[in-house]
Amino acid sequence: MDAPAPHAAAPPAASTEAPIVEIVIPVYNEGAMLERSIRQLCAYLDAHGVPRWKITIADNASTDATLSIAKQLAAEDGRVAAFHLTEKGRGRALKAAWLASRAEIVAYMDVDLSTNLDAFGPLIAPLLSGHSQVAIGNRLMRSSQTKRQWKREVLSRGYNLLITVGFRPGFTDAQCGFKAIRMDVARELLPKVRDTGWFFDTELLLLASRAGHRIYEVPVDWIEDLDSRVHIASTVRDDLMGLVRMRLAFFRSRTRPRARSVRPSARPVLP
Repeated sequence: MDAPAPHAAAPPAASTEAPIVEIVIPVYNEGAMLERSIRQLCAYLDAHGVPRWKITIADNASTDATLSIAKQLAAEDGRVAAFHLTEKGRGRALKAAWLASRAEIVAYMDVDLSTNLDAFGPLIAPLLSGHSQVAIGNRLMRSSQTKRQWKREVLSRGYNLLITVGFRPGFTDAQCGFKAIRMDVARELLPKVRDTGWFFDTELLLLASRAGHRIYEVPVDWIEDLDSRVHIASTVRDDLMGLVRMRLAFFRSRTRPRARSVRPSARPVLP
């Protein structure tokens, strides 16, 4: 008698409990790498004991197969969700997905996984422990390892120098696509963020700094994605206009920043 065929493993189901950590992956026309990256991220989160996680793929107006791939991944794993917006804008996608979250901590990372995932535990640990309210990857710290074109390195360092001189916010890498924030703080700050594009990160961090929230910086290993969708010239222009807008807004408020940035000399331990 032939042995019965083995049953396929049932896909992981979504928990009825709210997630502790929700990671949003903003995507636009990323059908070529989306499946590989999401499967890699799921495997990492399971293998490293990240507590009750959820991944939300936030598709903002893709015209390729990105949305259908996202829906297929969500059908296979209940801890993955597909979130669709009809308008472009990374900031718009993050803001909408984060405000819809029920998690205690919301995070995001770029779909190319340019940042080594081993930094994710140190990123969320200070938020889980209550040590800090915001955590960011920092490519400019001594212990960070980065690989990118020298032109982008110069632009990035110049931009962050402008932020330091103009705002003294207590953080030194506004643009790394690797961030997390406690949900109570996100609900406080997100309605105040006006930018819907690439300046979203900087605006959120400057508002967090001004409000006195503790920003924890994590050194990361980071490799540039050469297939990036970023248009450098327009992004630089928009970022500079955003800094001017924020500087004027802070000047009119007549209050001084109350930054409390924390470097990982006293690194919290992931529960």
